[in-house]
Amino acid sequence: MDRNGKLPIMQSAIDRADQGTGGLAARFSRIMKHLSAATALVLTLAACSSRPSTSAGEPAATSVPTAAETGMAVEDNEAVLARAEPMVMPVGAPPVLEADGLGDLRIGKAVPEDSGWGGQGPQASGGCHIVTSPDYPGVYAIVEQGKVQRITVAENSRITLPDGIGIGTREAAVKAAFPGFRAEPHAYDSDPAKYLTAPDAKNGRPALRFEIGQHGRVSAIHAGTMPELGYVEGCA
Repeated sequence: MDRNGKLPIMQSAIDRADQGTGGLAARFSRIMKHLSAATALVLTLAACSSRPSTSAGEPAATSVPTAAETGMAVEDNEAVLARAEPMVMPVGAPPVLEADGLGDLRIGKAVPEDSGWGGQGPQASGGCHIVTSPDYPGVYAIVEQGKVQRITVAENSRITLPDGIGIGTREAAVKAAFPGFRAEPHAYDSDPAKYLTAPDAKNGRPALRFEIGQHGRVSAIHAGTMPELGYVEGCA
């Protein structure tokens, strides 16, 4: 075949090569489009998963129900708190008042030297006087014939009995803890103010006596022996 005969054959081969190249380019373009779409999807999913969420170990936030939602009125809550008495201080929190004394101050004993307890005001007839201590604010003791006869825990004191009863405890709680105590009218205040005294207070041994104020709560606690235990004003 001469040179002229070969030219059409070569041209045909070149055309087929061009067609193959064009098809490859088209396929490459379609692949890139799919990859772009897939990349966009992956980025979207990653963004969604990065949002904060409650983990399985964390409790879901809950709202506190109101009194209207629970049906419990404020008065009901106060009644529950009232039943939780008598304790106004932790049980046994030192120091505590007992029928026979407070700390190193003991009924029927002399005031310990260097104890911090000292005389206040003029002595009454018969050698009766009052002692107080800066370590026990709101507390005073009656000393007669050289011995402590009564210790009084008054208002503003945080001293309690061993079971936690103290200033501000409700009368009902006192009666529940000391059911045998007898009630007597108060010397200065009208009912419901009163005295609640141990039934064995007259036998000569140390005993307890409560003063209940007009608010129906303990206003003073006395520990000692008669007749000083029944004094209504200092040494009288």
